[in-house]
Amino acid sequence: MTDTTVNGVLVPSLGEVVKQLLPETLLPQGWAKLVQPIAASTITTDTQGLVAGEVHLNTMTGAVPAYRAHPDKNGKHPVVLVIQEIFGVHEHIKDVCRRLAKQGYFAIAADHYHRQGDVTKMTDNQEIFAKVVNYVPDSQVMSDLDTAVVFAGASGRGDTSKLAVTGFCWGGRITWSYCLHNPKVNAGVAWYGRLVAPGKAPLQPVYPVEFAALLKVPVLGLYGAEDAGISVAHVEQMRDALKVAGNTVSNIVLYDGAPHAFYADYRPSYRKEAAEDGFKRMLAWFKQYGVA
Repeated sequence: MTDTTVNGVLVPSLGEVVKQLLPETLLPQGWAKLVQPIAASTITTDTQGLVAGEVHLNTMTGAVPAYRAHPDKNGKHPVVLVIQEIFGVHEHIKDVCRRLAKQGYFAIAADHYHRQGDVTKMTDNQEIFAKVVNYVPDSQVMSDLDTAVVFAGASGRGDTSKLAVTGFCWGGRITWSYCLHNPKVNAGVAWYGRLVAPGKAPLQPVYPVEFAALLKVPVLGLYGAEDAGISVAHVEQMRDALKVAGNTVSNIVLYDGAPHAFYADYRPSYRKEAAEDGFKRMLAWFKQYGVA
């Protein structure tokens, strides 16, 4: 439709109006302010041979933006849900999607904070929790991830019969939770996500140590022995919970000398050896459980 003139006034076409009401970009752009300046070790993965960029998930509460990347070739690709760290879907998470796409996967990361606020503009961790994270219900996140799976399948490029999930920090805990929520997931890899509840959190009611006995999906946990927020004692508590439950398919790797966020190559916490080993283990875990 073209623009028309009514009573001498230029009226935009319906298509142009919709475009104005629904901006193409809803995702945060660039790096979160709190992590700048980024480190020299930052990895940037190009889009050569990929289809990559923002898409919108149609949820019951409106459009939720997501970043997706997959090989630019015909056929369906195994799906990996990538769950953001505390800083949201900023450049690092987008790059993780491209890294997985280079390995042949349809990777998609939904912006789970979209309804509550843009944490990439905040400059204090306490502010991020007080204004956004504490108000993000697990139920909302589970629904968003379900919608991302539907999107991947409906796109014609994602093979949802081969489904994996991986997440970092905040997303690490969510990875464990989604593997409980959706038993159709083939495999999960949780990077340094909380295992024990830090206190009362009505919107995040259950933590991994509490549902270990119910977990059927094989989950690989990747943790740092020097993590100031997730103690070795908590890691051992989770290992014990899995053992008591008779869960022999899940496993936890603890990296000596590695702090929290050891995979975050854009931060001082990055530990190259542990990060590279963890990524290789993740790919092997996906292959072992039929996702590759």
